[in-house]
Amino acid sequence: MSLTLTKGRLLRATAKLCSQDADLEKIVKKYGVPPLWNRPEGFRTLIYLILEQQVSLASARATFEKLVTCLGSDPTPKEFLLLSFEELRAIGFSRQKISYSRLLSQAVIDGTLAINDLGKLSDEAVKRELMKIKGIGPWTADVYLMEALSRPDVWPTGDLALAVGAEKVKKLASRPNENDLNKLGEQWRPFRSVAARILWHYYLCEIRPQMGEKPS
Repeated sequence: MSLTLTKGRLLRATAKLCSQDADLEKIVKKYGVPPLWNRPEGFRTLIYLILEQQVSLASARATFEKLVTCLGSDPTPKEFLLLSFEELRAIGFSRQKISYSRLLSQAVIDGTLAINDLGKLSDEAVKRELMKIKGIGPWTADVYLMEALSRPDVWPTGDLALAVGAEKVKKLASRPNENDLNKLGEQWRPFRSVAARILWHYYLCEIRPQMGEKPS
């Protein structure tokens, strides 16, 4: 298993990528080294990532904050399953995300997903374990690997901001699909997680303001 990404390793990997790629270097010179963007391991983060699927970051954050307010603390699987369908709908969960979150909760409780042992596994094994749960696909698994487990060489090809950032930074003729992104990412091994952060940083600092949104 590879080393986890720390602030020091992020700095060193960013410098290495910039020495090899003038386009990434321009972003870092303009906006600085990207944030580490790490999250705690465990159930809390997986619920949050389910909420982030196909909605804005602001919308997901608002729903998660309502969930925490309702429970009085960060959610646990048992506490989550005590909430009724109506309570979860009132908080802001869609029908589909209620189903996904309940399946995740039950999998953690019955041991189908050994959530506390994921950090001991390889990137590929983590993805396999997470994706056994309905509602957790490649994007959710990739972001969990990047931000909760701090793996340095993960490349979330299903991420829209990554695709938009790559399109603009690399001056591509059109937005890259997942196959295109896979090919593009090969040049940044073994620090694709760092390249992704640089492109995300560009998206948040430059693209989102153009859309009338404040960078987060």
